[in-house]
Parts: sequence; structure tokens; C-alpha cells
Amino acid sequence: MRIVLAEDSVLLREGLIRLLGSAGMEVVAAVADADELLRAVDEHRPDLVVTDVRMPPSHTDEGLRAALVLRRQRPDLAILVLSQYVEERYATQLLSTATGGLGYLLKDRVADVTEFLDALRRVAGGGTALDPEVVAQLLLRRHSDPLERLTPREHEVLALIAEGRSNSGIAEILVVSESAVGKHINNIFMKLELSGVDKDHRRVLAVLRFLKV
Repeated sequence: MRIVLAEDSVLLREGLIRLLGSAGMEVVAAVADADELLRAVDEHRPDLVVTDVRMPPSHTDEGLRAALVLRRQRPDLAILVLSQYVEERYATQLLSTATGGLGYLLKDRVADVTEFLDALRRVAGGGTALDPEVVAQLLLRRHSDPLERLTPREHEVLALIAEGRSNSGIAEILVVSESAVGKHINNIFMKLELSGVDKDHRRVLAVLRFLKV
């Protein structure tokens, strides 16, 4: 996996380079601002971009805006955004472009190396990886809609789908059978009136409704 990394903190950037290298991933470019990120992606054509939300010069949303530009230019490019805090507006902007090959994690998650690397691989493979705190924040702004029809367990299942978990992963976390997870997911599709589209597309639409994107 070839990665372009954008992070203005030297310590975190160097730490991520070593971590990714030790996991067999190649960091083809490591940059410190959004303009360098755009140039590096154009030059190296990576499989995955890992970028901070806030970078020079204003340290507001340069990294996020660069990610949105890259998403428009290369819809197939996998992008994982790292943020110090839950930035609901930024997460919503990114997710509104599509959910495949996208991730939004808090930087604290990097400390859990196994989970972080798993998230990278999921995103690079076309899946999603949303930080549980991001999911929780976005869930707070739900309004009355078909989501209210879901049971507490169905909400749990849908939240885990939003984090990018597979059926087997959800089953392991909830300590239930994979067939039970499948039944919950079918109920979710039915209650959200998503029965008329293919299975993979229904998962994406269910996540978008869950996050109100």
C-alpha cells in the first residue's frame, strides 16, 4: 500500500512513518501542509491519503479542504482524515461526497496500533472507518424520522456499520451470531425503506441516513 501522509506535527509525522513502515506500508511522501499534499498526490498517485484536518497556515480546515479537492479529482482515492477533536461540520462535509474509501478518526486512536492499522486497511480497501465519538456526535443531531423505528439493538448494529464494521466484526463485538446480525440489518433496511436497492448500496444509504448526511 502506497501512502501520502500530511501532518504538520513533526513528531506525529515521523512516528506515523515508522509505524506504517513497520506494518509493510510505504509512505511515498510525508508533507506538512495542504498545498504540498495536493502536489504529492499528483506526483505519486498513492493508494491512500492520511491527512490532518488542521494544517498551516491558518490551522483551521486546510487538510479537510484538500481532502475534498482530492475526492472531487479522484473519487477512487482512499482518504483517512485525522482530527484532534470531533469536528462535526468537517466530518459531514467529507461524508457528503460518498462513504466508500473514507475514514475519519480522532488522533487518540493512533495509540491503539492494531485498531488504527485495521482502519487504514479498511479504508484502502474501499470501506469506511468512522471514529465512534464522531458517530455519537452526529447521532445527537438526529430528528424524528424512520430511524426512530429502530430498536436499541438495531441502533447499535447501524452505529457499527457506520464505523465500517463487517457483519462478522459486528457479531464479535455484540457477542451474537452472524445470522442474528444479518436479521438485524435486514430489519434496518426494511424500517428505513431501503428494500429496493442492492445490498451494498443499502448499507451506504443506511449509514448516510444514520449520520443525517
